[in-house]
Amino acid sequence: MKEVIIVILAVLLGLLIAIELGLRSLFGFGNPLVYIGDEQIGYLLAPNQSTRRMGNQIDINEYSMRSAPIQKLPQPSTLRVLLLGDSIANGGWWIDQKNTISSLLMASLSSQNHDEEVEVLNASANSWGPRNELAYLQKFGNFQAQVIVLLINTDDLFATAPTSLPVGRDRNYPNHKPPLAILEVLQRYVFKQKPIPELEVLQNEKGDRVGINLEAISKIHSFAQKNNSQFILAMTPLLREIGEPGSHDYEIIARKRLSDFTKAEKINYIDFLPQFNSIVNPQGLYQDHIHMNLKGNKFVSEVIERCLRGT
Repeated sequence: MKEVIIVILAVLLGLLIAIELGLRSLFGFGNPLVYIGDEQIGYLLAPNQSTRRMGNQIDINEYSMRSAPIQKLPQPSTLRVLLLGDSIANGGWWIDQKNTISSLLMASLSSQNHDEEVEVLNASANSWGPRNELAYLQKFGNFQAQVIVLLINTDDLFATAPTSLPVGRDRNYPNHKPPLAILEVLQRYVFKQKPIPELEVLQNEKGDRVGINLEAISKIHSFAQKNNSQFILAMTPLLREIGEPGSHDYEIIARKRLSDFTKAEKINYIDFLPQFNSIVNPQGLYQDHIHMNLKGNKFVSEVIERCLRGT
């Protein structure tokens, strides 16, 4: 009987080891990206990390960018573009490093700029809003980029104040690696997420959120001008805004405020909603209700490139 129990335990242990290795090698569990808190930015991806998730490579450089390592100051012959954004710019686990908007834009610009090196830096993190992106600029600077591109989505007009509360408390913002891939799977898909009462209070932020975020965008614009960077603002729509019935009334009002604001401040503004509405099957550009897939990333990067070239 004792021998049978030993055999059963050995089989179970072997099965657990096989599952652990499979989760790590096939899906990248056990090695998630980790975050760090920041008093002004709220949170950002911890610098200098690399992982593969669901078969997609994700690399974070020394400045918490989803980009290759860089020199703080570019070479004189380098065209440098700084892309600021949230998970749409970042690409998340569903987009390989080479297929992010920044990488696609860099590859296309490089193929047509043979006389200069091209760098498109990707400073982004999940659920960032204009205030997070402004704080990132204020902390790290513009890296002497000739162009700053701020890529937002409709929800970002209503973004709340930066906070580090999710770091280490929300399963989507871990601050350390789990000891086992199996444990990460359980934490993500089995165990219930514990509420963060302080965060729920913050997410109910009162006041004119749209106005506050427009003010942050205005400060980013001013920062770009003071640091000799061209500024481009681009906004992608939520999937449900495309076609009929379109955006909700409060979103229509916010969009109008943004449009009027960009005209008043003379900001180069790309509104992707009419562009998406003008093509066949715009739904095919989306990974989910908000994020782009590879086809969507290509579309967005091509439009931004045309804007950069003034065509």
